[in-house]
Amino acid sequence: MNHHRSGILDLLHYSRRIRAAGVLAVLGSALTLGACEEPEAGDEGASSSFEVWIVDQSDSDHVGSFGGAMHVFAGDDLMGASPGDAAPSRSVDLGAETADLCREATGANPVRPHMLLFNERGSHAVLSFVASGHVVIYDAASSEPLECFRMSPGAGDSQQAHAAFPSPDGTYIVVANQNGKLLERIDTDFEANSFRHNTEATLDLAGGTTPRGHPKEDEILRPDNAPICPVIDEQGRYAWVTLRGGGLFVVDARSTPMQIVAEYDRDTVKGNGCGGVQVGNRMFLNSGGAPVNLGGEEHPHLPLHGFDVYRFPIDGYGPHNPVNAPAPELLFSAEGERDSHGMAAVLDGRHVWVLDRHADLAEVLQVEGGGHAGTVTLAGDLSENPAPDLVDVSPSGDRLFVSLRGPTPLTGDPHNATGTTPGLGIIEVTGDGTDGSLIGIVPFTNVHEGRELADPHAVRVRPLE
Repeated sequence: MNHHRSGILDLLHYSRRIRAAGVLAVLGSALTLGACEEPEAGDEGASSSFEVWIVDQSDSDHVGSFGGAMHVFAGDDLMGASPGDAAPSRSVDLGAETADLCREATGANPVRPHMLLFNERGSHAVLSFVASGHVVIYDAASSEPLECFRMSPGAGDSQQAHAAFPSPDGTYIVVANQNGKLLERIDTDFEANSFRHNTEATLDLAGGTTPRGHPKEDEILRPDNAPICPVIDEQGRYAWVTLRGGGLFVVDARSTPMQIVAEYDRDTVKGNGCGGVQVGNRMFLNSGGAPVNLGGEEHPHLPLHGFDVYRFPIDGYGPHNPVNAPAPELLFSAEGERDSHGMAAVLDGRHVWVLDRHADLAEVLQVEGGGHAGTVTLAGDLSENPAPDLVDVSPSGDRLFVSLRGPTPLTGDPHNATGTTPGLGIIEVTGDGTDGSLIGIVPFTNVHEGRELADPHAVRVRPLE
């Protein structure tokens, strides 16, 4: 779970230090790496009611090994009969202005852009760089980077930013400092463009004990407390923090410092979950598999494969709860070589899709009953190995936008998520939400020294006001 990148239109020219990536022009049918052309402020590129943003983890500057690319697509271009022909309305070279800002603010380049989310209004984007530990906040209309923070050194002096989740009320961002084994917070006022890395709020996930007096990290209870994704409920009260080695913490993210209000062990919740979606008064979360290079002697407790889906209640949390309470429901578990990751509720929220980036399929679950409603195979004529990873849904609920991983997975190598067609995948949801098919792929490419390095991961729908 650790590194990522992509390409674009018109090959322009390199600027100083080989600043590749940026606004693209269609070169054949693939997106190919070019120089960055900065968008004008407020240029949405289309009259659509939404945009789709996708991030390629591969370096835009292969000399310095940093950067990446962020591509923005007009929603209208992805809702037609030929969504695979869509071209980005704008693209951003993360090795250019973003890297300049991070170097100025932290003295280090941003490496491996991994997860992207928006605040509730869609006015700002939050991008985390997993390898270097940077979190960058953007003005979404102009794609201008506003602030760059670097997370704190933690366990083993590591500082990472695997994922950064903004709260629905716009007052904070929770950051999973993965190998540092810290949960950190950035206090936010998006209206005023005011942001502060509040180190007093930091929660050490490895050292010390839980409110119930158990060790936070323990070979039996929770053997590896590297946080993966802190999924926040719609009220912004709690963050469900998935852990690499299994187990889970529910955290009061508003308190300073942040506090554990529920603890779960590895037998109750398996590791490496990152998919999370709230539907009504229940939170759906998953578990997944580990990169192969994390499953050997260094981390013998990490399963190479996994696919489990849990349903948690939204209420009932407090520091004096018994262990594993309130209890989650295990809705679905798959055996064999599986690796669940992205998750989204479709249509009117009757079903939840959970993608498997190793088996190239999606499992569909009922929201109300929790039963298994179907399996959708995504491999086929468009791609024999799409490796569907993260996912988000159109406002209409009938199309899913998926990051398709590349042949060189940059966040964990070798990795379960290895695909042959890196790009943006478009899935049409059919029936009552229990079926669908991959109907288009916008391909990305970033070849360096004969290797295809394009490796999309973050993808998110941005509603337009």
